Amino acid sequence: MLTAGAVIGAVVQVRAELVTGIEAVVNDSIITREEVEALTAPAADVLWRTYRSQPEVFAKKVAEARNENLEELLERQLILRDFKTGYNFQVDVVEKEIQKEVDKEIQDEIRANYNGSRIALLQTLQARGTTLEKHRQQIHDRIIIAFLRQKNISSEMIVSPHKVEEYYKSHQDDYKVKDEVKLRMIVLKPPTEADAQSVEKLAEEILTKLKEGATFAEMATIHSEGSQRNQGGDLGWTEVDGLSKGLRDMAATLQPGQHSGVASRSYGDDYWVCEYANGKPTVARHYSTDAATKKETLAEERHFDSATVATNLPAPQEFYLMLVEDKRAAHVKPLSEVRDQIEKDLLDQDQKHLKDQWIGRLKKKTFVRYF
Repeated sequence: MLTAGAVIGAVVQVRAELVTGIEAVVNDSIITREEVEALTAPAADVLWRTYRSQPEVFAKKVAEARNENLEELLERQLILRDFKTGYNFQVDVVEKEIQKEVDKEIQDEIRANYNGSRIALLQTLQARGTTLEKHRQQIHDRIIIAFLRQKNISSEMIVSPHKVEEYYKSHQDDYKVKDEVKLRMIVLKPPTEADAQSVEKLAEEILTKLKEGATFAEMATIHSEGSQRNQGGDLGWTEVDGLSKGLRDMAATLQPGQHSGVASRSYGDDYWVCEYANGKPTVARHYSTDAATKKETLAEERHFDSATVATNLPAPQEFYLMLVEDKRAAHVKPLSEVRDQIEKDLLDQDQKHLKDQWIGRLKKKTFVRYF
């Protein structure tokens, strides 16, 4: 075995020198850099949008994603090799069943995605730079991997109630919740700066209907342009610290069941919030954001009376009304609220432990080399 391992190692070294871009070798299978990069590309795009202003963090996150994907590809090869060696005594029988399942999946795919046209599937595969044979092989390998994962990592494991309770007691900090508020919002957005006055007038009309007895949810469903319009403007329970300071300060002045008057917000991190009465601003608050810490502070507050005219204020980008449905102080979530999540987390941990043990055994009996 030692001699065989040395021979394989020498052959692999020569191949690695001749063929650029090899990331790892699993026995006689090669994992290329191209495969790793293709698997990492979608994650890299998401990471770039998040960390493009932090190049060092971005590079670190991409490197972590690459390593994870390399390990995933390596594990796939280990599992496929285990299938070939572990089922060699009945491989023909098993392969027939797998090929039947591959045929079924392809037929289902053609019916569901290509209106029953096999030609359409072939054209799509060609546009992706692949072939039907490669597509079949991918499905084939996926079936094998799923079968062996299920065989070696039980999906029917049970987490005992005692274990859940002990985990909950020892992880109290994980279930701490800061002060929360349950909000509904009606958001109105002027198409142009010239439309601001008419949109503010609409907001005042909605406020009048609320005072006359219309429900906030009804008004939000009819008028709001916010993302929660179809839910009656319901934002659900939100940590107070997670709100912008302009909204936080407004929510702080309202009691549960109370709605605000009309307010507006200007554009950007350095913004103004104005409160209105009868179409005129009565209070304007200027909020600024620290570029480094992203912390918002109230920089200035102006009050306007009947003899004062609001001037030199930026144009409002949106008008809104807020309803505070309820408030609750910081607390630790009760076990009844987090039990399902704890059970899932513990089950995931147990399954990961079994998977690591399984893959570790496969690595011990297989030639694996990284480059």
